[in-house]
Amino acid sequence: MPMIHGLHFKNIRGDIYGGVVAAVVALPLALAFGVASGAGAIAGLYGAIFVGMFASLFGGTPAQCSGPTGPMTVIMAGILVQFSDNPALAFTVVIMGGGLQIIFGLLGFGYYIALVPYPVISGFMSGIGCIILILQVGPLVGLEARPEGIVENLMAIPQFLANPLPQAAILGVVTLSIMYLTPVRISQFIPPQLLALCLGTFAAYMFFPQVPLIGHVPEGFPSLIFPHIEPHAFVIMAEGAVVLALLGSIDSLLTSLVCDNMTRTQHDSNRELIGQGIGNMVAGVFGGLPGAGATMRSVANIRSGGRTPLSGMLTALVLLAMLLGLGPLAEKIPLAVLAGILFKVGLDIIDWRFLRHLLKAPRTDVIIMGVVLVITVLVNLITAVGVGIVLASLLFVKRMADLELANLRIISAPTTEIPFGPEEKAILERNNGRIVLIHVDGPMSFGSAKNMVRRLESIKGFNNFTHVLLDLSDVSAIDGTAALAIEDMLRMVQAHRQNLYFVGIKAGVLKVLEGLGVLDQIGPEQRYDLRLDALRHADQGHNFLPTNEFSRAQRA
Repeated sequence: MPMIHGLHFKNIRGDIYGGVVAAVVALPLALAFGVASGAGAIAGLYGAIFVGMFASLFGGTPAQCSGPTGPMTVIMAGILVQFSDNPALAFTVVIMGGGLQIIFGLLGFGYYIALVPYPVISGFMSGIGCIILILQVGPLVGLEARPEGIVENLMAIPQFLANPLPQAAILGVVTLSIMYLTPVRISQFIPPQLLALCLGTFAAYMFFPQVPLIGHVPEGFPSLIFPHIEPHAFVIMAEGAVVLALLGSIDSLLTSLVCDNMTRTQHDSNRELIGQGIGNMVAGVFGGLPGAGATMRSVANIRSGGRTPLSGMLTALVLLAMLLGLGPLAEKIPLAVLAGILFKVGLDIIDWRFLRHLLKAPRTDVIIMGVVLVITVLVNLITAVGVGIVLASLLFVKRMADLELANLRIISAPTTEIPFGPEEKAILERNNGRIVLIHVDGPMSFGSAKNMVRRLESIKGFNNFTHVLLDLSDVSAIDGTAALAIEDMLRMVQAHRQNLYFVGIKAGVLKVLEGLGVLDQIGPEQRYDLRLDALRHADQGHNFLPTNEFSRAQRA
């Protein structure tokens, strides 16, 4: 396995151009995310540099550019509020989250994280987009966001809009206009985010001197933060680390899929998690924001020719060069301009593709998406994802159970639902009212097991049949609950003094039935590989002793 995934030197020109373009896109976003998090603009740059460098160096998606993202910034802002009296604890949480991502990658969790249902992803991404919008309304019109949390800022929106600072509000509107109205020809040469940042800052300097600015930005290389854990805060820190790790992993792997589609390559999920984890740990040590694979800058990189990790590493180096002399210039950037840039980011994060089809989408998906969105905004992300996954799993089990029940057929006469041979048809016609065939098609699971037994019990006149054939030849898999339900079925048949035959048990199903002792209750003459042989035996009118009599006969 090569040390750097996807590294080659056949695309140097494309990687250089792609890396520079991605850095230009990343600069205003990194500054904006830093300010929005509460850690300061410089923390956003630190995060973009260190996460971008090490995720490219050790990650599994060659053309991906990483750094602070909207979702990660929202979570980090909450963590910084919790540890406002001791910021070192907040960055220790970032280090812990990166360590968890490395563990996820080493344990091979990359595949399983990709199994999170789309409505859950849609819900929490749209919820995070809404959070960014809510938090930026105040700064967009020149007012400070409320430190109490999302709900308080949501309730304060009418007050923000009723009492704006006119100069800041004008800059905010101008920024949004530039972001949305920049012609494609111009955006090919300069990203709208950077154009809005430059023009907005120039306008503030020339015409709006009263608008709030970023303020002091440290210059030079960051100092180290030594991680430490306080016992009384460990649970809160662990919760924050888990949220950062899960969100960063999901965010990165989703961006990896976008990169795969654009470059026609295949990323390494687990390696990507390890690279992201290393990047976040280093960022935490230097006081940088946590990050993930960033879709916007990755797309800019790929469209500009970037194809290997060299482009992502170059992006980090260009940002580092900017950092060393950017401080005095960054101090003049208006907060309303950064809020306008973030407002556009929030709108982009919302899953409009799903919302456009809300009325026609499956009702269960809409419910899951809505529940996750509301919980994300009003409670927290980890609760939202947990509830969403559990809800999606329960609804999926319900759908599968309904499908399994639909594939349960109870047959006492020849039918076109199952292809019977001529002799099988003749036996069923000759024994109409005596032989009943229970045919199951597909897997049997805990979701449908008990309902299968209840369905048999509800069949009028079921106890009048003398021979019951349980045809499992088309059952590909079975779980323990379904196996025990078959045992209940067996006992019900024995209570009616009916004869039960098992037909076509596959190896995997046989292992489960034998493991739970279900087949211990029947004799070998009650098991058949072929349905025709079982029908022939039943046609001859053989009777079996009930289980307890059969066991006593064997012992004798």
